[in-house]
Amino acid sequence: MKALISNDDGITASGILTAKKAVDGLCDTYVIAPETQQSGIGHALTLYEPLRVNKHTLKDGSIGYGVSGTPTDAVTIGLFEILDEKPDIMISGINTGFNLGQAELTTSGTLGAAIEAASFGIPTIAISQEVVRDDIKFENGAIEIDFDFAGKMLNKLAKIVLKKGLPEGIDLLNVNIPENPVDDEFEVTKLGKRMYTPIIHKRLDPRGKPYYWIGGEPYEFDEPGSDGYELCKAQKTTVTPLKIDLTCNMNSLKKWFE
Repeated sequence: MKALISNDDGITASGILTAKKAVDGLCDTYVIAPETQQSGIGHALTLYEPLRVNKHTLKDGSIGYGVSGTPTDAVTIGLFEILDEKPDIMISGINTGFNLGQAELTTSGTLGAAIEAASFGIPTIAISQEVVRDDIKFENGAIEIDFDFAGKMLNKLAKIVLKKGLPEGIDLLNVNIPENPVDDEFEVTKLGKRMYTPIIHKRLDPRGKPYYWIGGEPYEFDEPGSDGYELCKAQKTTVTPLKIDLTCNMNSLKKWFE
């Protein structure tokens, strides 16, 4: 069996090595990820410039492939150029920082990579770890974070997925690991409202012209049973089942037009 492993933090990120290690004993692993940090880029695809692929010797001595584009580019190159057949599982992560809620679902590069693989019928896991230090969320390369617990949980979940596949009607699993987990169980959750409340920082450049930084504060109003509440408040490892088909009730729309 084969596993495709990607992320949005870049080919040299610490979390992707932990993801590889978590499934090394279960199947052959192929690490194909963006060359550089791509957080927040969502499901973007590069169409107006060429892509390059560079071989990297990873810290464990194995070979990985860095793609000069987005997470979606990396998955596409992996599936249709590097691998000779569809993998049995795809893993995106382990991301530095959680990926929660409805509003951020399509902005996450971690989920962008996962959605691309899942769209081809590949059982897919997107996995992220909560961190409290904002300064390390967008770093390139290796960082000092203990991903061991996340790796153990990923190994446990990957074994189930490789054995059973995903349940009918579920395309991918969005997993979030708390910084201080209370147990080693999975809590099945729904998507909360948001991960952050947007905050715009307006500043002036040396010539007096305004410029802006988009930032955010953690969203505080998720209810029990949502990914945001169970991860941040209860410190549970959350698993949210996702479906790519966003089609709503067509009959209600037809009646609306009458």
